[in-house]
Order: sequence, then structure tokens, then C-alpha cells
Amino acid sequence: MDILHSQLAAVQQKLSWVQTEPINWKLYVQAFSWTVTLFESYLLLRQYPLYSKKAPPAALEKDFEPGAFEKSQAYGKDKAKFALFSGLYKQILDSTLLHFGFYAWSWQAAGQLIAKLGYNSKYEITQSIAFVFILYFLSTIPTLPLSVYGTFVLEEKHGFNKTTPKLFVTDMIKSWLLAFTFGAPFLAAFLKIFQWAGDRFVPWLMAFMISFQLIMVILYPTVIQPLFNKLSPLAEGDLKQRIEGLAVKLRFPLKHLYEIDGSKRSSHSNAYFFGLPWAKHIVIFDTLIQQSKPEEVEAVLAHELGHWFFMHPTKMLFISQLHIFSILALFPAFLHAPPLLSSFDFPPHVARAPPTIVAFLLFQMILTPIEAVVSIIMNAVSRKFEFEADRFAVDLEDRVRATGGEKAAAGMNDMGERLGRALVSLHVKNLSTVWVDWLYSAYHHSHPTLTERLKGLEQFQAEKMKKRN
Repeated sequence: MDILHSQLAAVQQKLSWVQTEPINWKLYVQAFSWTVTLFESYLLLRQYPLYSKKAPPAALEKDFEPGAFEKSQAYGKDKAKFALFSGLYKQILDSTLLHFGFYAWSWQAAGQLIAKLGYNSKYEITQSIAFVFILYFLSTIPTLPLSVYGTFVLEEKHGFNKTTPKLFVTDMIKSWLLAFTFGAPFLAAFLKIFQWAGDRFVPWLMAFMISFQLIMVILYPTVIQPLFNKLSPLAEGDLKQRIEGLAVKLRFPLKHLYEIDGSKRSSHSNAYFFGLPWAKHIVIFDTLIQQSKPEEVEAVLAHELGHWFFMHPTKMLFISQLHIFSILALFPAFLHAPPLLSSFDFPPHVARAPPTIVAFLLFQMILTPIEAVVSIIMNAVSRKFEFEADRFAVDLEDRVRATGGEKAAAGMNDMGERLGRALVSLHVKNLSTVWVDWLYSAYHHSHPTLTERLKGLEQFQAEKMKKRN
């Protein structure tokens, strides 16, 4: 532990200039946040002309019914327009709030609020919680029209919205209550670790955050998810038999198999699994069951179980923890930097002893351009994992045969073909874009494009047959 602290101290020594140099951090944040927003707008403008194409890629022409491709192009075009407007709108809003000292005002307002409750400025954690929720609510209100438009105009226009106004409001209120119920204790513990550990907070904070994530793995399906959706045991039938059989053959620790009423809000479809290493839960959207044949859903689940087999969630968790560690390792220099707060309009008496939460939020703003690059790298890793999971589905027959014999592998020889049909079907029915600019995809997409995945499946199948021969 001492070696870790000495290395972190060396990093802080190299960043000591942050604590004394009168840098205009606000101008820096404004410049780079606008740079990222304009770059994202540029990517949308690169992608937009592709929505004017009159026909899908040749390999997909047979999969589109008359009028289906035109609908997907219209949906993509409307989404692109909305994304361009909402991105610029949010940036203008954030830039305006930053320019007029919204963060400094919010800290002052939080202090006044807790003073009415009998607390003074010595109660930093209490003021920090009030500060965060003032920021959260006051920054959420101006973006509500975007959420309303996206749900009741954009999604409604293209036949996907199933959310009623009452459900929309109820969901929003539930989200706010959950944010306070879980956010306040989390933030209190987060800040308490800083107070207790001082500048040696990094390993303790990492341990706390990992523990919190594991707790949420348990709480989400049992406490949070039921507040929004109904999870019902998957009905008896062919699909259930297929999935349970697949889990047994792969020794997947399946505890529960659920169907979720995703159609309550949208006709988009999905499937996922979650849980602790020894007890996993599979959740299938009712829309996926309605839109796909049982053998195709089985292939989708074979892909998902490929993520489990190769420990992709664990690997992504490890990568994200490295990322968080890197951020926390840099933070102490900014935690003790009065010039940082001064540049964001905080008064001298606050800047002299920077509140932890204020310094941390401002530090995150400074990392904006770095985080944009990190997201591209994370997307690249995620896409690699998606190809590996696709290959797993194609090779599933051979894997099962090797461990369970010929009888266990029966009927799995076309798993890759079934997965390909399922992907095409889901793309068509969800009006997903099939023409994608490579740079736009690299920045935004955690999954390969449909044509990339289909080519990959063909290649994996060819390699499988070549290996057999």
C-alpha cells in the first residue's frame, strides 16, 4: 500500500502547478466542450447523407419488404435531425450556465437551504448533497421538452412509442425519488471516505465503488426494476425449453428466466443477463419474443452467453476500474487547487478550502476531451467482444459436442445462420440504420454494424467448415 501511495504522491508532485497557476479553467472547459459538441455535429453531418440512399446494401435487399427500407431511412433521418438539435441545445444550455456562474450560485443556494434546516457551512457533506440535487433538478428541467419530443413526437411518429403521458410523468418522479434514495447515501459515503482517508483516498474509494456496484447488481432486479417493469417467469413452451437446455449444456448458472413487458413503453426489443457469478438471470423483452421465432431468440441468447463464457462483463468492469483509478489518481492535485474554483466564479472564502464535490465535478469537466477519446477506445473493445460472442454462437455446436457428445449438439449446426436471421429481423423491425459512416460508428457505436456482423458470421462459418475438412 505504501508503494502505491508513494507513486500517487509522485504524480501529485508533477501536477503541483495546478494548485498555484492562475489558469482560466472556465475558458478551457468552454473551448473543449464546444470542440467535442462540434465534432459530434460533424459526425452527424457525415452520417446524414446516407439516409438519402434509395436501396439497402445488396446483401440485405431480399430482407426488406416493400416500404420497410424507406421507413428505416426516414426514422434515421428524423433521429439525426433531433440529435443534432438536442446536442447543440444542451451545449448552449451548459455553456450559458457555466458562463453565468451556475455552479457557484448552486453551492451558495445549497448553503442557504441547509441553513434553513439548522445546519451551517461546517456540514460540508449535507451541503454537498443539497448542491448535487440542486444541479440535477435545475439542469434537468430545461431538457424535459427534449424528452417529451423524443418520446411523444419522434418515437410516436415512427410507431415505437407505447408510453402514455401518465406513465412518462410517473417514471420521471420515480427516477427522481430513486436518485435521492440511492444517490444521497452514496454521495455521503463517497465524501466521508475523503474526509477519513485524506489524500490516501484512492484505494479506499475504489473498494467502496466496486462494493456499491456489486450491491446494485442485487438491488436492481429485486428493488428498482419492478418499479418500472413487470418481470414474469417465461411461459412454458419451446422457447423456454431451448434456453434452459442451452444453459445446461454450457453450465451457465441460470437461476431465473424472465419475460419483461418492454412493450409497455416501446416496441423496440432486447435481451440481456445479469447477476452474481453463481446466480444469473436472463431477461427477454416481450417484443423480442413477438418479433422473432424461438430458434432465432435462442441464437440471440447463444450470443449473449458467449459474453458470459469469455467473461466480457468482468473484463469491461476491470477496464472501467482502471479508467476510474486513473481519474482518481489525478484528482488530489485539483482537490487542493483554489485557482480552479476561482476561475468558475466561486468566492475567495470557498476557493481557499475547495469542497470535495465541487472540485470533483469541475475536474470531470476538465477531462471532457480525454473522456471523448476514452469512449472511442471503449467502443472498439466492445465491438471486439461482440465479434467474439458471434463467433461463440457459430462454434457452439463444436463446443457442446466436445463436452456433451453428439446428442447434446444436435440441432446446433445452423446457430450462426439463425443468429444472422435474427439480427436482420431485429434491424428491419426496429427500423435500424443499415448504412453507417465508419467514423460516426467508431465514435458512437459499441456494436459492429449489421453488415459487419453478417460478414463476420459468414467468415466464422467458413472457418468452422474449413477446420472440419
